[in-house]
Amino acid sequence: MNGKSPYEVPTEMREFAERSVEQARKAFDGFIGAAQKAVDSAHGSAENARANTHDATRKAIAYAEDNVAAAFDFAQKLVTSKDLTEVMQHQSDFLKSQMASFQTQLKDLGAAAQDAATKAAETVSKATKGGR
Repeated sequence: MNGKSPYEVPTEMREFAERSVEQARKAFDGFIGAAQKAVDSAHGSAENARANTHDATRKAIAYAEDNVAAAFDFAQKLVTSKDLTEVMQHQSDFLKSQMASFQTQLKDLGAAAQDAATKAAETVSKATKGGR
């Protein structure tokens, strides 16, 4: 034989193995860091979704309160009307008012939904870019 023990690992092979282990450790640390960022981003995204849902719910409740109050006002006007002409005028006014309110409410909720979608897309985009 060449005078070496049969189980001796050459120095070059040992150094190569040490470098490989160090590279694997760095790669794993990078993977863990990316995973943590993704978890943090998902939590942030979930928190944003919760806040947006909360805001939308508050708006919907406020709109319902406004609509019910308008209906009660309309009912009050109907019971105090003196004749059919006045009833028809109150009904016409109420319908015009409610249609205008409904359009405003739809625009507002649409804008809120668009804003929420934009924020969600930005969060996903940031999470995707951060993980590269």
